[in-house]
Amino acid sequence: MIFSDPTLQAEDLKVLDLIRSQRERLRLYTQNTPRRWMGSLRRSTFARVIQGSNSIEGYNATMDEAIAAVEEELPIDDRTETWFAINGYRAALTYIMQASTDNYFEFSKQFLKSLHFMMTGFNLNSYPGQWRPGSVHVVNKASGEIVYTAPDVDFVDSLVIELVEYLGRETNQSSVVRAAMAHLNLTMIHPFKDGNGRMARALQTLVLAREGIVHPLFSSIEEWLGRNTDEYYRVLACVGQGEWNPRNDTLPWVRFCLKGHYQQAATLIRRNEEYESLFSLVDEIIKNHSLHDRMAIPLFDAALGTRLTNSRYQSEAEVTQYIASRDLKLLADEGLFEAHGEKRGRFYTAGPDLQAARQQVRKSKQVPDPYQLPSVLRKDEPTPHLPGF
Repeated sequence: MIFSDPTLQAEDLKVLDLIRSQRERLRLYTQNTPRRWMGSLRRSTFARVIQGSNSIEGYNATMDEAIAAVEEELPIDDRTETWFAINGYRAALTYIMQASTDNYFEFSKQFLKSLHFMMTGFNLNSYPGQWRPGSVHVVNKASGEIVYTAPDVDFVDSLVIELVEYLGRETNQSSVVRAAMAHLNLTMIHPFKDGNGRMARALQTLVLAREGIVHPLFSSIEEWLGRNTDEYYRVLACVGQGEWNPRNDTLPWVRFCLKGHYQQAATLIRRNEEYESLFSLVDEIIKNHSLHDRMAIPLFDAALGTRLTNSRYQSEAEVTQYIASRDLKLLADEGLFEAHGEKRGRFYTAGPDLQAARQQVRKSKQVPDPYQLPSVLRKDEPTPHLPGF
């Protein structure tokens, strides 16, 4: 027996309706009316998903390192454990993006094992692609206290089979709830020796992506979870209560995920609007300095805080190394870029004009808890109808 879906209340249905509206808005932004800067939005979102999910496990990559993983760039220095972790996660998420559009895809034990191997294959001590060999306890690193004991290893295979059957079932239930429950169950079963959290978060993203409303990167809450790690651990502890007990109430977990979806979608909508305004300012800068239009995306990315190397500029502007070197020198001479380092380690960052443009378009990052919104708190409003409820 695995954890069961909770009974949702009227306020939960109202929040789900808010999330549905947000996702439809994101779909219109990102799929129906693509802009030139949409590639930059997808890349930065991909990087933040990788960065957020891995930071929870202690792999603290910078935004530039995460973008380098997305671009499959080799590190300048030696490969570290963090480098292997974020690149393994990038490969797994890329696989998820492919699986999300596969008409013949099926959830299976072997799929989960394959995904795990992609994430942890750099460390054979993690038993990549295999169930854990024995018992496992989640320990509070600060106190040394055991905070959760997973089910006995003899039950792992049958519990994962039950989870796979749950995910393969035809249903009208909200995919947001199903994805949250997939995340919770995989976390609590803890079928692997290492990487269970990353696997559970990636599985949640896949369940949402299979719905096909928005691109997988824009349906994920992994970035949000990375920003709310303490609360994430608290609610898992609240539901888990120290050991495997699937009869526990799962409503606190689902509400936590609904809050995450609402706030992450609001963040993506804000970024979309900021990026649109920023790209208009970059266009003005190009005209004022009589620059070539190919410089727009590199200037835009630099304004967002991305470091640019010669190789990355070549990719973004679609030019040769010689033209990239000439363009970068020109942009530095114009004061739009600031050069750092020498030779192979040389990179460029935004100059004062680009930094000012970014500050000009910034909006407030404050996003309310959806459960505290007046429209959700009011009891006199009719409950929104959603299929399956």
